[in-house]
Amino acid sequence: MAAVVQSDAVGELPTSVEPLTRPVSSGVRRALSGLRPVHTPGRVFHSLDVDLPLLRDGITVSTVHDLSVFDTPWASSALRARGERALLWRALNRADVLIAVSSFTAERIADIFGRGAHVIPLAPASWATPPSAEAVAEVRDRLDLPERFVLQVGTVEPRKDVALLAEACAEADIPLVLAGAGSTGPDAPASAHGLGYVATAALPALYAAATVTAYCSRYEGFGLPPIEAMACGGAVVASAVGALPDVVADGALLVAGHGPLAWARTLREAADPETGAHLRERGPIAAGALSWEATAAATLEVYESTR
Repeated sequence: MAAVVQSDAVGELPTSVEPLTRPVSSGVRRALSGLRPVHTPGRVFHSLDVDLPLLRDGITVSTVHDLSVFDTPWASSALRARGERALLWRALNRADVLIAVSSFTAERIADIFGRGAHVIPLAPASWATPPSAEAVAEVRDRLDLPERFVLQVGTVEPRKDVALLAEACAEADIPLVLAGAGSTGPDAPASAHGLGYVATAALPALYAAATVTAYCSRYEGFGLPPIEAMACGGAVVASAVGALPDVVADGALLVAGHGPLAWARTLREAADPETGAHLRERGPIAAGALSWEATAAATLEVYESTR
């Protein structure tokens, strides 16, 4: 078995997997690197994103995470949207077998491309577990966190709508803390407290420390961050869009209306001690219904079906 990976990810592979390295790159260079022919003895080539080589023997499988470049082209530059649409269009038309990470994404594939896809959900990372009280106290102190706060983790970008969340937090009178790329930059709301990049090891304690972890997304093909926050014992509130209602199940509160008043009302509800305790109890249970073992087993079944 072999895997095509960028050189900085070789250490993440099991020792039984042979790495086929590519230079670390992004944008156009990464896209061109993904088109390079791959010659291995394997019967199946599985692309975990949209990279299908120009030349490849055997069956090709492609996992599709979302169709955001078709559904929300306004969320990125026109040049980037055109490039990513071209890559996705090619993968979805050339792959022999498609896997979608959610029923929502499978439905969008059928709507736009008229193709069926096997639905195989993702799962929380191995680090996403409830932290100790000592770890929570350490993160609170080191990051100088407010006593009560709403947390959103992720890149500050149009689809995450942190501006609306900041407005809702002001209405609910709860401070907003942002973590991730852009959280200290010019696109972050001035009223938010930006933490910048937070190491993965500190995320469980940060989720547990937050009064509410919010995901004010306008579109999600799956929604892995909310699931990981739930697995860490966070009280999660998420937009009722895309795949999120199915993914979070009964482990989070959903906001149906994408407006500041609806969000403020739900944030207040989740910040109530009794409701928050219920969410912290239900979150790990709902997230625990997803596992990488189940994802791997379902993916193997797809491989076997191509024989």
